[in-house]
Amino acid sequence: MRRSAPAVAAAVALSAVVSCSAGGSAGAERAQGTPRAEAAPTPTPSPTTTYPLSTAPRTIPSVRGHEAARGPGWRPVAGSAVVVAKGSEALADEGRLLAGELKTGFRNSGPAGANDIELALGPAGGGAPESYTLTTRDGRVRITGPDEAGVFYGTRTLKQAVRSGGAMPEGVVRDRPDRPQRGLNVDIARKHFTPGWIEARLREMADLKLNVLGLHFSDDQGFRIASDSHPEVVSREHLSKAEVRRILALARSLHITVVPEIDSPGHLGAVMKAHPRLQLRNVNGVPRQGAIDISDPESARIVDDLLREYARLFPGRWFHVGADEYQALTVRDPQASYPQLARAAERKYGPNATVQDLATGWLNDRAAVVRAARKQPKAWNDGFFRGGVVSPDRDIEVEYWTGKENGARPPAEYLAEGRKVVNLNDEYLYYVLGEPNEFTYPTGRRIYEQWTPLVLRGTTPVPERYSGQILGGRLAIWGDLAQAQTQDQVAAGIRMPLRAVSQKLWTPGQPALSWAEFNALADRLG
Repeated sequence: MRRSAPAVAAAVALSAVVSCSAGGSAGAERAQGTPRAEAAPTPTPSPTTTYPLSTAPRTIPSVRGHEAARGPGWRPVAGSAVVVAKGSEALADEGRLLAGELKTGFRNSGPAGANDIELALGPAGGGAPESYTLTTRDGRVRITGPDEAGVFYGTRTLKQAVRSGGAMPEGVVRDRPDRPQRGLNVDIARKHFTPGWIEARLREMADLKLNVLGLHFSDDQGFRIASDSHPEVVSREHLSKAEVRRILALARSLHITVVPEIDSPGHLGAVMKAHPRLQLRNVNGVPRQGAIDISDPESARIVDDLLREYARLFPGRWFHVGADEYQALTVRDPQASYPQLARAAERKYGPNATVQDLATGWLNDRAAVVRAARKQPKAWNDGFFRGGVVSPDRDIEVEYWTGKENGARPPAEYLAEGRKVVNLNDEYLYYVLGEPNEFTYPTGRRIYEQWTPLVLRGTTPVPERYSGQILGGRLAIWGDLAQAQTQDQVAAGIRMPLRAVSQKLWTPGQPALSWAEFNALADRLG
């Protein structure tokens, strides 16, 4: 009985509390004699975690769209794995790479569990090429895209988000590139770069969602890839075909297309070193550096042999045939200075044809060779001339680099003709070793704050109506004074310019981060 007394007292006390808290209505019910059921005590709720609304992940380039949500986001923990969804087994390479980078497990099939990352290909036509959707919810991540490249770029976003902020923020990223061609051009002809250096640039490019590497491997100073058809033209320092195949295999795994370039009819000094008879000479017998005599059929035979050989070696979509700075066209009167070229032009294209027409015909003939090898031809803008009897083929992509030479055509002329153009503006995007001819090393800040894909020449953009014809751009390394910098110095010098180019080709408009913030983010990402 003594033990029950406290319980009774507690019940009385609880009844009093309930009565007081019930207020007037409860008193009225009692006054009317209405019976009232005893109320059970309300349990105290357990503490719950609340999260602020998420913000977009910090990445280079920045993502184009992020749907915010409340939640913890995702970070790798013990037991996390990258899982390739059933039916998406083609993504195994992307999955293994990400698992190694994040130090998680990997499964090439099976359902994704808690704390996992799932990679999946969406239906064909389910989005723009290279696009992806990255969803972070309920402690897991799912990356989907219409193609392997898009899913791969989603993995780059996840990797960078974890590195920059420790976790992938909750919510949904929907992302795609602004321009289809984004990359780097390397002159390995004038300066020999080792395979390891090139492979390091490929890995750097991949994390920045860049997808085109141009290799300019033939010039006056060197021919840098082994040849079976003309081994006599190859320089002592060069890449073997086995080394090139390893570079190409790595590029393919990182969704980067390598574009070979054999520049002609100028910049062929290394070829003519082995074939001096083919060097162009003026009416007085004076040779012109790098220029081949395009009136001699043997010139076309050798160049076409090389084009066909390397078209088989490089599996990508494009082949660059050069066409810039042909020295025969830099003199006051090409017909008088090079009568053999004038006669050849008249024989081939009629009495009104000029040396300019012969050079344009050379460009078209080389484009036809690579087109027959199922390649899309590219050429430098100063190989496209206005007027004349012969016009450059309409399907050759214009790679616009300069408007500084005499008689240069402004970029709007090419665009008005309906041509597709790639931006390599030498005002912003030319990293020329030794800084000759008034070149200065480009800075990431200047590209980030001033340049856009519309700025093809100098600092003035072309009209916005031409934007759809500008396919993208590349930062370009040129080895004019090859010993001015070491390989490591070049890599360090292009680090921030390359990141700025990545930002401006992926995400249109003014960047959200200031240059100082962008630079600090680059340091965090490594």
